[in-house]
Amino acid sequence: MREDESGSEADPGAETDSSVEADAGAETDSSREADVGSDPATGSDPSDTDELTHTTDDGDVQMVDVGDKPDTARRAVARGTIRLTPSTIEAIEADAIGKGDVLATARVGAVQAVKHTWETIPMCHQIPITNVETDFAVEPDRVVLTVAVETTGKTGCEMEALEGVTTGLNVVWDMVKAAEKTADGTYPDTGITDVEVLEKEKRAIE
Repeated sequence: MREDESGSEADPGAETDSSVEADAGAETDSSREADVGSDPATGSDPSDTDELTHTTDDGDVQMVDVGDKPDTARRAVARGTIRLTPSTIEAIEADAIGKGDVLATARVGAVQAVKHTWETIPMCHQIPITNVETDFAVEPDRVVLTVAVETTGKTGCEMEALEGVTTGLNVVWDMVKAAEKTADGTYPDTGITDVEVLEKEKRAIE
């Protein structure tokens, strides 16, 4: 079963990543258009170097100064998985979890986390979030959450997408922990895995 951000169920035969991840052979916005302010020869942003930008020459932690960078349209997509027992998956699908609607609650948690990333990741900038999309793919032994974030500003939003994924999956765990926990209070069949950034785009504002 697959549930999108509107809460509706989609065809279980549908491709799980099609709503958020472009076909591998398709040309994305980021491949069609070089990053704003990039080196024409390399296509790279001159601010992207191998040096640590979050530390001073003396090794002190600092927030990166992005004040001189132009505003651009940004998008990032992240994904992660939570492993669950088949019986818990059945309970989620039947809306039989005592705490309530698992996916609806996790969606709210993911969106909240995206908006508050700057408060939990120390050196993240507070950026204007223009859109958040969440997609849940429910499989026989796992739930896969994909979060897409968009912003217009001077820095990217991949940390916001990652924060949405990890918090959303933590909410799923919290909602189903009574069903997943064994008699000795452990979770041998439960785990959050494969958290990754799938896409990151930057393009000029038209």
